[in-house]
Amino acid sequence: MSTYIYAISLGIALSACCGFRVFLPLLAASLGAYFKWIPLNEGMDWMGTLPAIISFGTAALLEIGGYYISFVDNLLDTIATPLAVVAGTVVAASFLPIGELDPLLKWGLGIIAGGGAAGTIQLGTGLLRLFSTKTTAGTANPVLATGENLAAITGSIASILIPIVTALLLVLLVFYILYRLLGKGLRSK
Repeated sequence: MSTYIYAISLGIALSACCGFRVFLPLLAASLGAYFKWIPLNEGMDWMGTLPAIISFGTAALLEIGGYYISFVDNLLDTIATPLAVVAGTVVAASFLPIGELDPLLKWGLGIIAGGGAAGTIQLGTGLLRLFSTKTTAGTANPVLATGENLAAITGSIASILIPIVTALLLVLLVFYILYRLLGKGLRSK
């Protein structure tokens, strides 16, 4: 039973971190799988290979750098939102303990648990960056980018070391973001 809780927590926590940065949690998952720190579901072994580590590492460096360039950061947010959902789905499907079950169940749960968490956090950070751009003409965006980078890095590391606690904290963040977004929507009517 504890193996299932660990795997579910790991999948949700790493997926949610994809909402801060798409490729850093994928890099962390690849490194974790490569060094056998974390188990992957069957069929997802490619994630623990050296080419995957190189690909995710390169993409993570480019993504981090892009968020420090004005205008590019807002452009990246439009691309990162659907990518975060896809990355969150892949990460969740890599770890959710459903093994050889129906692929529809595996990917459906991946979309709901992983893609939903990643997409919600990405939506929240994207709106925060848009607000920052609007109110500070983008001068505060590098500070915001640094915070998101730190959240993605520490969240990814914590997901591997203490997945249950990290998953709970990130799920609470997802609910908070939804509450804020839905609360504003309901108040404006």
